[in-house]
Amino acid sequence: MKIDDYELLLKLYEIGTVRGTAKAVLISQPAVSQRLKYIEDYFGETIFIRTPKRLVVTPSGEIILEHAKEVIQQEGQVKNKLAQSSKEIRGTLSIACSSLISQRFLPSILAEYTKMYPLVSIDLVTGLSEDIKRAHKKYHVCIIRGEKLTESTCIHLFDDPLYIFDIEPFIEGKVKDRPLISFKSDDHMNELADHWFYDHQGKVSALKTIRVDQIETCKQFMKQGIGMAVLPKSVSDSLMCDYPHIPFTVDNKNVARSTWLSYQEGVSDLPQVDSFIKLLLSEKFI
Repeated sequence: MKIDDYELLLKLYEIGTVRGTAKAVLISQPAVSQRLKYIEDYFGETIFIRTPKRLVVTPSGEIILEHAKEVIQQEGQVKNKLAQSSKEIRGTLSIACSSLISQRFLPSILAEYTKMYPLVSIDLVTGLSEDIKRAHKKYHVCIIRGEKLTESTCIHLFDDPLYIFDIEPFIEGKVKDRPLISFKSDDHMNELADHWFYDHQGKVSALKTIRVDQIETCKQFMKQGIGMAVLPKSVSDSLMCDYPHIPFTVDNKNVARSTWLSYQEGVSDLPQVDSFIKLLLSEKFI
């Protein structure tokens, strides 16, 4: 059995279909089925029962999947130990990163990092900060927005001021009644927006809320005049000169979202992690 076989089993379990797994791992559906048959023949057990909707794990399959998780975890531990003892920086660097940061800043940072340390493998997961916080112990480093983690080492990277944009001007003394376009974010961001609209209900009113998945979609909807949008400065610099906007202020203070680098105690002893942390801290974000 190869590590790739164990990884395939876990991917089949995660996605639940042969077709979906084939698409995710970029190999043909027959090839996935053939490898699964080989693995089941190797163990002499049926791991998944095929149903019209999804794969169902058998009791024997549960044991084998647990074994697969342990094998992959042990493999990672061995690679990290080898990386610590090697003169060259190598091994795996696992990163969980806020979607906004991964789109706006991380590509150039990782491009520089991989050029400096080509022997390091990057394992990157992106998503909402709240989801990352719940699973933060699975990763070497996390880059999150909003509130920092309390049980980890947290380093402040930057504050990202919020603005509300529209194609129509914000006129002093006149209530602005417009739809609000919001993008999928964590509860902390939503709470900031709710607080702001409550505090400014005599000046700006959201007639209705249109929710979209991505921040870029939110920007494009605003530019087409569909409604207002609350956007962080990090992704709205290009809008400042062309569209009316006002800063988010609550209790006469500018509202900004903090971005944090977070990691578990001792993980910075790994050379590939330490080098990434140093590179990240040298970055100028805003």
